[in-house]
Amino acid sequence: MTMDAYKAAGNEAQQYVWAGAIPLQIHLHDSEVTTLPPPSPALILASRLGYLPLLVPQIKPFFSSSLPPGVDTVWFDYKGLPLKWYIPTGVLFDLLCAEPERPWNITVHFRGYPGNLLTPCEGEESVKWSFINSLKEAAYIINGNCKNIMNMSQSDQAELWLSVLNGQMEVYRGVSSKLKLDNVAGDDFSLKLNSSSSKALQGINDSNATAPTRTGRIPVRLYLRIIVADIDDLEDSPIVDSWDKISYINRPVEIYGNCFTLYDAVKALLPEFFAEESSIDDNPCVEEVGEERESEEASSSRSPEDTTKVSNEHAGSLSDNAEIKLVRIQGIEPKLEIPFAWIANNLINPEHYLHICVYVKIKEPINI
Repeated sequence: MTMDAYKAAGNEAQQYVWAGAIPLQIHLHDSEVTTLPPPSPALILASRLGYLPLLVPQIKPFFSSSLPPGVDTVWFDYKGLPLKWYIPTGVLFDLLCAEPERPWNITVHFRGYPGNLLTPCEGEESVKWSFINSLKEAAYIINGNCKNIMNMSQSDQAELWLSVLNGQMEVYRGVSSKLKLDNVAGDDFSLKLNSSSSKALQGINDSNATAPTRTGRIPVRLYLRIIVADIDDLEDSPIVDSWDKISYINRPVEIYGNCFTLYDAVKALLPEFFAEESSIDDNPCVEEVGEERESEEASSSRSPEDTTKVSNEHAGSLSDNAEIKLVRIQGIEPKLEIPFAWIANNLINPEHYLHICVYVKIKEPINI
């Protein structure tokens, strides 16, 4: 693949990410229906990069005539599980639907907000500031500070948010380029593609042998769904009825050189599922840095086609009682051998976090 083709593939991937959408069939909860017949469900095409509270202006007209008296406190659930509003819609879908459900049937509530389970949400303004805070976090991870975010003009901040709200990738690129967060992974793979002669390539190899290659700190949010049941098909996975059954990791991954793959990143974030002899400490291409596991609520409130299983060459590195059933990013299941730099540069969300959903089947529970 030539350098131009490599860049074109990355640009095409980014376009697919921004155009990604999920068909939703949204039902009003039975307890809030006051009319007969009950209202029909609302059919909405939701952006993968968006957030459920942003859909309320489109949804409410479908149900306003059926609602009981009271003040709106909107929230959503899927099969009884309250959905966390600050997780992008596409990530919720990838995490909770082992086999994609189209349309995705979820329930909307306009009353009875479960404040003991969900952090408060005051509509678009809450979503906007959650997004900005995540962007600050990502900037700090990438650059060691978030000055560029803090120093954004009000007009740039408004334009950035509207570009996310309206799915305008080119507008977003124009504003976000000022933040100096692009190509965070130091993609040496593309550098080698750009070398048109064996002499130039030899020069890169000599440089790699005498000095550290460029590094990249990648902001990652990984959502781990552990399946203990003895099943063969993911569609038979038990329903997630509590967020306690989802492990959440908010931790940067640091890349050294061009040998670091998606497999290496998963191994760095989930070392307990890999045999000791294949520990990340023995891998010269990875250095684990940053924050340890933490609760998702604590993190969100801070201010600043082919891989359902590991490939044969990696299977021996897994712990005997663990099997990676699925790694899903932006609705796709990328090969674990793909350079992590390419994924980090092309499949990130607008707040510059890479969201990874992982399904692991284990024979017995592992304390994590």
